[in-house]
Amino acid sequence: MRRRRETPADDNARTVRLLDASDRAFEREPADGLAVEFEAVVMEGLLTDRAVPVYPPVGHAYPRKG
Repeated sequence: MRRRRETPADDNARTVRLLDASDRAFEREPADGLAVEFEAVVMEGLLTDRAVPVYPPVGHAYPRKG
């Protein structure tokens, strides 16, 4: 079986699904300061690729799809 490399479109589609899921997960008000910090870290991770001029960053390749 030949494996194909993941494309930027594949990665973008997954990021959109993760953002939608995080919106649902974080609908409620955070219970405490730790929950606020956790949400901020998760969202930063999901949005990081939008903030860098070249994605994926130099030295990183899209993973192979199985």
